This record gives sequence, C-alpha cells and structure tokens, in this order.
Amino acid sequence: MKKCSPFSLGATLYMPATRTDLLDVVLKKKVTDLRSLVVCLEDSVAESDVEIALRGLGELLAGIDIQGGRPEGGPLLFVRPRNAEMSAMLNDWLLIRHVDGFVIPKLRLENTVDWVSSVANPDLLVMPTLETAEAFNPSTAAELGQALKAGFDERILALRIGANDLLGCLGLRRHRMFTLYDTPMGYVIPMLAGIMGAQGFALTAPVFEQIAMPELLEKELRLDISHGLVGKTAIHPAQIKPINDAFRVSSNDLDCARLIVEQGAPAVFKFNDAMCEPATHYRWASNIIDRAKWYGVRAHAVAA
Repeated sequence: MKKCSPFSLGATLYMPATRTDLLDVVLKKKVTDLRSLVVCLEDSVAESDVEIALRGLGELLAGIDIQGGRPEGGPLLFVRPRNAEMSAMLNDWLLIRHVDGFVIPKLRLENTVDWVSSVANPDLLVMPTLETAEAFNPSTAAELGQALKAGFDERILALRIGANDLLGCLGLRRHRMFTLYDTPMGYVIPMLAGIMGAQGFALTAPVFEQIAMPELLEKELRLDISHGLVGKTAIHPAQIKPINDAFRVSSNDLDCARLIVEQGAPAVFKFNDAMCEPATHYRWASNIIDRAKWYGVRAHAVAA
C-alpha cells in the first residue's frame, strides 16, 4: 500500500468518467496545478451513460499503461464507483494498479461491510464520503468510525464530507452569499471533525459551489482550516490555486511547530507571546510541519 499524507490532496477535482480529456489531466497536459483527481462514475454520470463511463475509465487506464504509468509529480488518481457492486468489479481490473484508490459514495453503517469486501485490493487507498442522514447523528458517526477502522484500518486516506447531499437531506441548498458554516453544516462539520478527528481520521472540506466569489471562498477556507480539515473539493480549476494557497502555513506557526517537536523541548515554554506545551500541541505541530511540506510557507499570514 502506498503511503500518502492526507495533506497531499490539496484541491480535489471531480471529473465524470465520460470526459475525453482525462488522460491529458493525468499526464499534466491540462490543469497542471492539480494535486488530486477523482474520476466519477456516480452522481455526475447518468444511468444511461454508465457503460460509456466504464469504457472511458478503461481507456484512461490503458492510456496510462501505454505511457508506462503516471508521471512523477502528477495528481493523485482516485475513482468513485457508482456502488459496491461496481467497486468489486473495478477492484479486479488488472490496470486498476494505476489508481491510488477509491472514493466511496453514500457510506452508511449498514453498507460498510459491502464496501469493505468490494475494495479488497490492499494496494488501494479509500476515501469514504459522509453524505447521508446518518452523518447528523453523533452516536452513529462514532460507530461508523469504529466500523471503518475495523474494515479498512490504515488504508483510509481521509473522510470526505458531502455537504450538498447532507443539505439535500434537509431539503436545502446553500445560499450563494453565505459559507457552509452559516447553514446547518455549521453544526455537522464541527461535530464530524470532533468525533472522527478524535478517532484519528483526517477529513476534507466540502465543495464551494460559487466560481465567481473568491472572497467568500477565502472566508470559508479559513473556517475549514480552523476545524482541522485537510483539503477541499474544487468545483472548477479556477479554485485550485486559492484552495492550495489557503493551506500554506505562517512562518510563526512553522517555527513554533519545530520547537514543539524538537527532542528535549521544555514541558512548557513561551513562543510569540503564547504558551506552548509539547504534550498537548505535538499533533498540531506535526500537522503544521506536514502542511508546510506540501503547501509551503507564507511569511505574513494569519495563523491557522
């Protein structure tokens, strides 16, 4: 199994498997700053186009194989199957070795066993998506986390939060003038971040639907990062750079993090007029260092 940091995801772009330019994206001929791509066979593909989409995925994998594999520095590549049955079929494809893993849609406690058995290939990472009504229930979320750990263990790269589907459970769609945190997701995201984060899972932030509202996207990203989310789904390539830039760390945070993880660091010390306690802040510091590795440092940024 490939070792992978959840911070390597950055802005994740979903593209339907019916598109004809997928190979160009994988080979970095298009959308050159993309860090992670999900080829979708689920909601973005009509039922009548499923066979076309499967052929498209097969052609993509064959094209990668002809090239001798994916290029160094290209985007991580995931596939989102339509259901567990399709997942089991794709799991057995020989050329699925060119894929980093599967994104699991509509995960529920009752279908977790089906999904675990359908992604039996130990080399495939998984990113389960929390996007059903169960995600509103803290006790069910905690139980789901335990089931995922038992079934997939370290193969889970991150949990994805599907806010559009969650709002759909309530008959809502986000207002274009507000962040997700101004909707019922303002309860769900912190709750999932707490319950799943405490179990050791990384979580990614939901998509921001508006393409032409960069200031609101920036505001939502600050809230995403303050809740410990590690990446964000992009609706359009224009969002990739703003998302990745938002995850840069401040030089102050990076300096502080390095002091905290330093062997022999004092049990308590002051840095930049704030108390630092390695026993408490070690995980935060490790995450800051990992973020800096993938996104870099901005010298004059608000700490996150």
